Amino acid sequence: MVLGVVVVTLVVLIKRRRLKKEKDNGFVPILNLKVFSYKELQLATRGFSEKVGHGGFGTVFKGELSDSTVVAVKRLERPGGGEKEFRAEVSTIGNIQHVNLMRLRGFCSENAHRLLVYEYMPNGALSAYLRKDGPCLSWDVRFSVAIGTAKGIAYLHEECRSCIIHCDIKPENILLDGDFTAKVSDFGLAKLIGRDFSRVLATMRGTWGYVAPEWISGVEITTKADVYSYGMTLLELVSGRRNVEAPPLSGDRKSGCETEEKWFFPPWAAQLIIEDNMAAVVDKKLGNVYNIEEAKRVAMVAVWCIQDDEAMRPTMGMVVKMLEGLVEVALPPPPKLLQALVSGESFHGVKADSSNAVSTVGSSSGYDNMEVSAADSESCIGDVFSPLDCIVNVR
Repeated sequence: MVLGVVVVTLVVLIKRRRLKKEKDNGFVPILNLKVFSYKELQLATRGFSEKVGHGGFGTVFKGELSDSTVVAVKRLERPGGGEKEFRAEVSTIGNIQHVNLMRLRGFCSENAHRLLVYEYMPNGALSAYLRKDGPCLSWDVRFSVAIGTAKGIAYLHEECRSCIIHCDIKPENILLDGDFTAKVSDFGLAKLIGRDFSRVLATMRGTWGYVAPEWISGVEITTKADVYSYGMTLLELVSGRRNVEAPPLSGDRKSGCETEEKWFFPPWAAQLIIEDNMAAVVDKKLGNVYNIEEAKRVAMVAVWCIQDDEAMRPTMGMVVKMLEGLVEVALPPPPKLLQALVSGESFHGVKADSSNAVSTVGSSSGYDNMEVSAADSESCIGDVFSPLDCIVNVR
């Protein structure tokens, strides 16, 4: 009897001490998450041998758990940092469940090792489909990705207990599962703000080319910073190209001429969208096989999202309604700051190394380096109907 009481007392004391240690380290017990040992993850990833991408603050490896579940393991490896971001990720997404948000399965916090274990996304990052030599997504898939991504961000902004600002929305952080369902990933830069506060002062993070003007100027940011980044991402989704790249060939340029000039796409695209010249904006690999009304809607929403004044940008909840056709989308005004970046006789953009320093495409995140195969990357019209084929029913 006495021995039993002693054993129970020891067990209780050990548990209390462990919980106190976790609390002192800044960790709170999180439901539905498995705590992995470093050895487990080392075995699962075969010694971290299969790299599938480079995410925020670390590298992502493909792994297989003992129950044969395929996972993505993100190893935080920034010297002298990363722990704060790790804790932020665990605390913010550990209990968040949404069809358009990446699911965190578990984590490892052993000695100096900090690792996150996610569900694996077989179709990689959206950015893999925005390369000239990359596979082509059908319009149906693109439209679904646009709405799904908006729903995921809206959930973070409007439906979580504490409003979550992602701070790094870009194609590299939008992953596609086996059914090409969009999943917003990488919450390493996320900041939490209580419901009693409408704004948060954040150090400037994110990726150039997607960062809202108010962030660059160093003022307080709100969820509208994510809206701006989402709008920039929409332009890339519609056009099938990156926002910063070599300029398109024009009549006065020789096809064999190579130049180091970098071309900033958004100002040119916004003007064409406002002028209702969608054919010049929509991805050429789609041909004429896309829903023109949906394309116009998505494009106009994109321009509304990248307005200079955050008050003019819609909330992500409103974006979802606009994309789904529940709210009419009015013709947006041209973003003045973007137009100011444009010089010359037409919308030739600006050089990436100019004094404007508008953007350079950010480093790969998520699964951007993952190989994605397609039957024909030059043309998306094929004999086999699949989400990668650009054969859709135009209504």
